[in-house]
Amino acid sequence: MTETTVYSGSGLVRIKNPHLESMEEDVLYHLDLGTKTQNLPAVFGDIKFVCVGGSPDRMRAFAQFMHKQLGLAGDGEDLADICVGTDRYAMYRAGPVLSISHGLGIPSISIMLHELIKLLHHAKCRDVTIIRIGTSGGLGIKPGTVVITDTAVDSSFKPRFEQVVLDDVVVRSTELDKDLAKELLACRKEIPDCPALIGHTMCTYDFYEGHGRLDGALCSFSREKKLEYLKRAYNASVRNIEMESTAFAALCGLCGLKAFILETNILISISIS
Repeated sequence: MTETTVYSGSGLVRIKNPHLESMEEDVLYHLDLGTKTQNLPAVFGDIKFVCVGGSPDRMRAFAQFMHKQLGLAGDGEDLADICVGTDRYAMYRAGPVLSISHGLGIPSISIMLHELIKLLHHAKCRDVTIIRIGTSGGLGIKPGTVVITDTAVDSSFKPRFEQVVLDDVVVRSTELDKDLAKELLACRKEIPDCPALIGHTMCTYDFYEGHGRLDGALCSFSREKKLEYLKRAYNASVRNIEMESTAFAALCGLCGLKAFILETNILISISIS
């Protein structure tokens, strides 16, 4: 079964789960929020941007940065973690911007996104843009380069996210807004010391074998086989490798959220020569 990206014309966040309508309460377990314990429209109804990233500390620092950039009252140093009742994720707010951590890998970001998307739906948010900001391993690019993802691909370089639902493999589109990617690249001109490019981002299921690393506890391939694979990835327009992009693109697209991914290559870029 294949599911494709559909953006909502109304600007509302779409939920594709008919069972939620019959639930007396929707508890967002891992965010420490719920439809009975909080007035979600009052607290979150004016959110327009959601930025997600792996590290709680990094997302707190980002929220503090946005607090200053938006000229909000105070210095932002005392921003409270909205998810303080759980140790799974951290969430901070700066005006119309939410900053949330998602941990490492597809399972962790998937859990967070399910509950975040339901939160935005229950809060009746409109015209929300969600952004994944993070780090990645570059492929044939200079360290420090920002990769603006035009397509999230799997380890076979296909634009798809495969999710096993019961005993059925559901294939979901990982389409992202290519016009928005071009718009973001044009913004680079305002920051001359920030190298950036548009490319495919490859998402793997782990950090060691999936990335073709030679330093894990397990390694069943040679250095030569690794380089041959990475060359094929580069020729397929892959410019960076991480562990969340396909799930992020698929879930956001199916629920009508405009989404894009910005990732900085902070590691030594993988050479394919």
